[in-house]
Amino acid sequence: MRLVFEKYQGTGNDFILIDNRQDIFKKDARFIAKLCNRNYGIGADGLILLEESTNSDFHMNFYNPDGSHAGMCGNGARCITSFARRLGIISNKASFTAGDGLHEAAILEMRDSDDTIRISLKDPDIKKNDTGNWVIDTGTPHVILFPEKQQRLDELFKTAVEIRYSEQYAADGINVDFVWMKDDHILVSTYERGVENFTLSCGTGVTASAIAACLSGFTIEPVKVVTPGGTLYVGFSIDGKHFRNIWLQGNTTKVFAGTIEI
Repeated sequence: MRLVFEKYQGTGNDFILIDNRQDIFKKDARFIAKLCNRNYGIGADGLILLEESTNSDFHMNFYNPDGSHAGMCGNGARCITSFARRLGIISNKASFTAGDGLHEAAILEMRDSDDTIRISLKDPDIKKNDTGNWVIDTGTPHVILFPEKQQRLDELFKTAVEIRYSEQYAADGINVDFVWMKDDHILVSTYERGVENFTLSCGTGVTASAIAACLSGFTIEPVKVVTPGGTLYVGFSIDGKHFRNIWLQGNTTKVFAGTIEI
């Protein structure tokens, strides 16, 4: 059997997109991990199934590259919106469901292979852990660190792994974000569970990092966030100590389409 797929990327975060409205895809963790493997499969930071939804335009079913299921992926949500537009399911606005609930999306600019997409995210759960770091769930949980100076990712890797596999987080996993605040933007690098490494960009991590930066004294909104894979923007409104109306915006690119024998 031949599986038809498309490959998208959003600020370097790349995904396999599959139209599964006919429910033909085998949802097996080992199979998904093989497809995402960069040496033996298609290669991606995750796999996303576009499925039918009873109360929105489509459902986003997201899997990490190790085959584990996840609730939400910000960059993946932007990519699946572009995918849905090219399938003719939506025009320039959409509503979709993910593992964490209902979201809205808007295509602000449409080009042949590139779109500018804005998506809504759920109101975050914000707290601090035992070491005083912000822990923010924006559909996926993140712990946010603010190192005093910029460091290479290989220097940060050990810290990220220690947190991700600590007794507190080992069972369910957590993403680890390193944030540096500049005059008019923030820099963010994210270690993602399921990938078990740094990715070029993480949409929910960028959003959590922007919120943490504002809680830590950054005052410019919307927040311009520079990642190794490109630039994203995060906006929100603040009601007392609560963050509301959160959105994430950036570009997406259809990289290629193909088939694979399964």
